[in-house]
Amino acid sequence: MATITVHPKGWKPAKGYANGMVAEGRLLFVGGQIGWNADQVFEADDFIGQMKQALANIRDVVEAAEGSIADITRLTWYVTDKDDYMAHQAEVGAAYREVMGYHFPAMTMVVVSALIEGAALVEIEATAVLATD
Repeated sequence: MATITVHPKGWKPAKGYANGMVAEGRLLFVGGQIGWNADQVFEADDFIGQMKQALANIRDVVEAAEGSIADITRLTWYVTDKDDYMAHQAEVGAAYREVMGYHFPAMTMVVVSALIEGAALVEIEATAVLATD
């Protein structure tokens, strides 16, 4: 499945995300993933560790649907601490690339006061467009 990144002419380059994505295929909506493992156990209590696990969980769901990271067209992030996120930008970028490579779909980040799972520091939901058979 091929995706096309949309970048309006004359706009500054997007850093770490796409302004838009065009894709054709089967839609996969991945519910919000938090930083716990397959056994619903948090192995990390820091933002970076939980972020990596949440992204890995998304990857696992997409792969279970016979897709790949390249099929992800949108990520929506919910974080509980904007300052923690902003203070660790280099680590965020490195951790993101470790799981997602250099694939940067359309993204939105929202700061929330809390998440339903009390120990969660980040929740990320995804949309992927998978190839049609």
